[in-house]
Amino acid sequence: MASNPSVDRHRRAFLRISGLAALLAFTQRMPALAQTTGGVAMKIGIVGSGRIGGTVGARWVKAGHEVLFSSRHPDELKGLVEPLGPRARTGTVREAVAFANVVFIAVPYAALPQIGRENAAELSGKIVIDACNPIAARDGEIVQEAMANGIGPTSQKYLPGTRLVRAFNPVGYRNFEGDAPRDGERIGMPLAGDDPEAVKIASQLVRDAGAEPVVLPLARAMEFAPGTPLFGKAFPVSELRKRLGMTQ
Repeated sequence: MASNPSVDRHRRAFLRISGLAALLAFTQRMPALAQTTGGVAMKIGIVGSGRIGGTVGARWVKAGHEVLFSSRHPDELKGLVEPLGPRARTGTVREAVAFANVVFIAVPYAALPQIGRENAAELSGKIVIDACNPIAARDGEIVQEAMANGIGPTSQKYLPGTRLVRAFNPVGYRNFEGDAPRDGERIGMPLAGDDPEAVKIASQLVRDAGAEPVVLPLARAMEFAPGTPLFGKAFPVSELRKRLGMTQ
């Protein structure tokens, strides 16, 4: 049966439009693959995958980030990483630092000088979230230095060239177990840093972990250090702001 030229012409036009629509829909979906629940996906290297590093890192994986959990013995982290799926992996400290856009350090404070020395070139210019706490009974002389000179400047001294932010050190890891809360007032997370972009990215990662950042200059990091009234407690963000003397 002979085809109708008018019908064929309309059919070809329909197929072209349909094809363009499908392509547009596909390309519009593509950026979503690079998004997290709160922003652009990051490559995060965890140095110190213990209680706080492991639990916060798991939240970040669930939020859509790629996370490399590191340890001196990476094989021991398989139980942590395998349930998290393909966005989580294990490696050495050097591999985590090289992999990352953002490095999260959660180790005994006395280990910072060695980490800084051994990874100086790879850490230079990178955003580093420092969650380390100087504890007198564990960390020795460096605690006196941090208390005398300030935790922020001391961490910056041993992690030179990094874009340093202090966060996640005053709040216990149990507040980050399970899924991040969706409703109600979130706990506040003091976050101290002077680099605007680093602070912005660290703030988003705090939100992706299920808390709400309360931003301070790096010099005020001592206000939520060990031994202060803010350390070891999880306050609702409105209460934390009041305790820090912030009106907004």
